[in-house]
Amino acid sequence: MGRTLTFDELFTADFLSALTALSLVAKRVAAGGRHGERLSKDLGSGVEFKDYRPYSAGDDLRAIDWNVYRRLGKLSLRLFEEQQNLPLYVLPDVSESMFIESPPRIVAAVRITLALAAVGIEQHDSAGVFPFAEELQVLFKAISGRAGVMAIAQRLAHLVAVGSAGRTDLIGAIDTIGHMKLRPGLVVVISDFFDPRGLSALRSALEGLRHRLLLVQLIRASDTNPEYGGDVRLEDCETGELLDLTISPDILERYRAAYTSFQGELEQLASALGSHLLRIDVERDVVEQLALLFDDGALRL
Repeated sequence: MGRTLTFDELFTADFLSALTALSLVAKRVAAGGRHGERLSKDLGSGVEFKDYRPYSAGDDLRAIDWNVYRRLGKLSLRLFEEQQNLPLYVLPDVSESMFIESPPRIVAAVRITLALAAVGIEQHDSAGVFPFAEELQVLFKAISGRAGVMAIAQRLAHLVAVGSAGRTDLIGAIDTIGHMKLRPGLVVVISDFFDPRGLSALRSALEGLRHRLLLVQLIRASDTNPEYGGDVRLEDCETGELLDLTISPDILERYRAAYTSFQGELEQLASALGSHLLRIDVERDVVEQLALLFDDGALRL
């Protein structure tokens, strides 16, 4: 990244004002019963009837539906879903690849992090922020209250000012968060997902998480259509490895095919894990994109 961005440039007055509007959008959707207070996956004593299941020895006798027993002669338990707040854990990628290009993806990453944390906190949940590169950092394990939003913003701005924390180790970050003693919640991973170990290793790591999952991929138009041609020297921004290459139309076509395949595999990974994959264009207003996703129900916190 070139010149270091200040706090006021990262989180402008217009951006911070837009966060209030975003929270209102999320609340409006919640009022319709689609979001807001979450239904836990644990079935037990709660407020909303879910289903029946056969009685097993040791079950709570108070949960037996005696009306069903009188009609059918079978012991059945009433199952409920509990309403509870859902802690939010946001993992923004702060590796070297996030700090190159213009604008760098790190700007979108920290803005999305703050936006989602603000929405989560506004809905009376707690938010944790865990930036990662070579290692996972604990910026905030759990913070709540409106003052927490500005505290997160200050720490994120400092992260950007300090610069990259090294190479990408997304799999290591997922393994670390999975072994932390965190209350089950929603883990949001914000990255370009260009991890050198590939998507198969990422899937293995994500399958071990006991949290719900949301993947936010940061993209730009040049990912699909890079503007290169002729003889070039490519440098891996994280390893420093150099590659001399003649970029012909055939090479570009093969690259586009590989990138399209990567995108399809990432979609399949999210689907297989029962997760959502959101693609955010870093060259467009991130709050507007998030607002649309909340509004049409694609984004579920």
